[in-house]
Amino acid sequence: QVQLVESGGGLVQAGGSLRLSCAASGRTFDIYHMGWFRQAPGKEREFVAVIEWSGINAYYADSVKGRFTISRDNAKSTVYLQMNSLKPEDTAVYSCATDSEKYYGGSYYYRQAATYDYWGQGTQVTVSS
Repeated sequence: QVQLVESGGGLVQAGGSLRLSCAASGRTFDIYHMGWFRQAPGKEREFVAVIEWSGINAYYADSVKGRFTISRDNAKSTVYLQMNSLKPEDTAVYSCATDSEKYYGGSYYYRQAATYDYWGQGTQVTVSS
């Protein structure tokens, strides 16, 4: 069993920044690729970013590319999401997730929620105009 706990969410004005963290515990040897998803009220959950186990490749949704940066510290079993130039449309509950299998499936594979086996409870990010 793997537990994921997000932190760092909050209220920020447009143009501001937040840094989200997601710490994993439990069977951390089952943690490989790690990603972030978000869901706004009335909308479906959408992919935000993912970083591979190796840390070499990262992929982003077009809506956040150039503004968000994902990184990880495998020694701490933690993934981060640095969010800059925030916009009101970024308002959502952000959840982290991890793939328990070290399979390098590629961009399309990583963007699918079904790829991931463990999920955090989510942290609220609210961006005011």
